[in-house]
Amino acid sequence: MEEKKSPITERRKESANTPVWWSKLTLAQKFSASSLGKFGYELLFIRHVNGQDVAVLQCNGGIATITPDGEINTTAKIKLRSK
Repeated sequence: MEEKKSPITERRKESANTPVWWSKLTLAQKFSASSLGKFGYELLFIRHVNGQDVAVLQCNGGIATITPDGEINTTAKIKLRSK
């Protein structure tokens, strides 16, 4: 039976310090994040989800996630709390 996953809700009120988060990415995540950066995505934070550290990026209101093996999901179901 497939586990039903609920959307992630981000509760931070201030932007994360990107260099700190960048240093915590896997090599595969860094390559994927660099690719997304060419389209304007910025690394927001890393979230521990289902035993994995998933990178969360944002661009013009769009959200993308990157798994530890570098897989990009630009249709991630994540809610960011408004400031």
